Amino acid sequence: MVLTFSIVVVVSVLLAYPIATYLNMDHMRAEKEGRLLRAGERLATMSREVKTGNLERFLENSTGLSDDFALTLFDDSGKSVSIGLLDGGENVPILRAAAEKVLQGEIYKSYQASDWFVFSPVRIVVGVPLAVEGKSYALFLKPKPVDDDRRIVILVLSVVLLIGSALILIASRYIVGPIKQLTRATHLVARGNFNINMRVKRKDELGLLTESFNHMAGELKQLEQMRQDFVSNVSHEIQSPLTSIRGFSKALKQQPDLKEEVRDRYLGTIERESERLSRLVDNLLQLASLESDHHPFHFTTFELDEQLRRAVLACEPQWANKRLEIRLDLPKVKLTADADQMNQVWINLLSNAIKFTPPQGVIHVSLTVYTDKVTVTILDSGIGIAAENKERIFERFYKADASRQRKIEGSGLGLAIVRKIIHLHNGSITVKSDVGKGTEFTIILPNH
Repeated sequence: MVLTFSIVVVVSVLLAYPIATYLNMDHMRAEKEGRLLRAGERLATMSREVKTGNLERFLENSTGLSDDFALTLFDDSGKSVSIGLLDGGENVPILRAAAEKVLQGEIYKSYQASDWFVFSPVRIVVGVPLAVEGKSYALFLKPKPVDDDRRIVILVLSVVLLIGSALILIASRYIVGPIKQLTRATHLVARGNFNINMRVKRKDELGLLTESFNHMAGELKQLEQMRQDFVSNVSHEIQSPLTSIRGFSKALKQQPDLKEEVRDRYLGTIERESERLSRLVDNLLQLASLESDHHPFHFTTFELDEQLRRAVLACEPQWANKRLEIRLDLPKVKLTADADQMNQVWINLLSNAIKFTPPQGVIHVSLTVYTDKVTVTILDSGIGIAAENKERIFERFYKADASRQRKIEGSGLGLAIVRKIIHLHNGSITVKSDVGKGTEFTIILPNH
């Protein structure tokens, strides 16, 4: 980064002088022409008092007193004398035609722009007529290269380069420092350490990058915690039925003379735990499939109201056993979706409503049709959900409290599967609940 900035400064410095010269070329030309013309007119006035034999010495003395110009003198015979050579002896050539014009009394001006990419002077020639003792001369004035000025400019630009480089080196620490911290932090994250919170005091792009990194580290920390909880919950959920199956199997093996009713009870427990384990594995596989990009979906158009009625009838043994009142408000509507997946959504939600509604309670299933969407509401008069638990009920294996986990069977995957299916259909699901008053699930599905 320092090298890049330094290169930029060097290039800028190298271009600064020639660009400034190019942009001020007209001003420099007019200024130098005016200065040369004034000098030529003064020399012409002063030379009137000089004799012909002393003219060259007079001009030499004049150029010796000034570092601004060099002279070339033409007489009417075409002979020329250079006084004050340029660049160590190299003079600007003057055409014979130009000398003829000046000898006839004209003022001559010639301008030749230098290559503005190098430090070379602007080449200007001014010619004025000169008369000494009745003899005509053509006096040409040319500016000398001002080496001192160029050296000063180069010195100033060099100092700017050095100071700028030093300041850039200092500024780069302000820029590179946070990047080094981010690099160290990424190494920590790569090793699995997500307890990172970098302090942010700046509002520029690096500040935004640091904030994004802190957010990413926080999300990864939550994801890691969810993974650990998931492994722990899966292990617990699988271990529980396996322990029951293993325990009752040993009891049957070690006590072959058990009574028939006790044996049947043991076998029934083994069967229920085996089914529970099978459902858990099926739910895990389904949730993993839904979260992948390759879960098969078969969209069809079906009557949503009839599907909801069939789901209620499928759960009849459960709600009839608890003498629950089922209220249906289902106008006719067709929906384009995966019918099997949506049927599982209704079964899971109805099963939860039945589980957590006390005997002789009420479950209300309603359907509202809009222009571009449909809304399904499942409201029960059950035990409700505490406010601190409503945000987590869609997490995998989450159960609101330990007493519910012991009294009511369930793996804690049902609502996670429901939400995933709804989101895959570009829909949404929300919950409203008050403890002791019941719970209301609202599902919104697009219907194009």
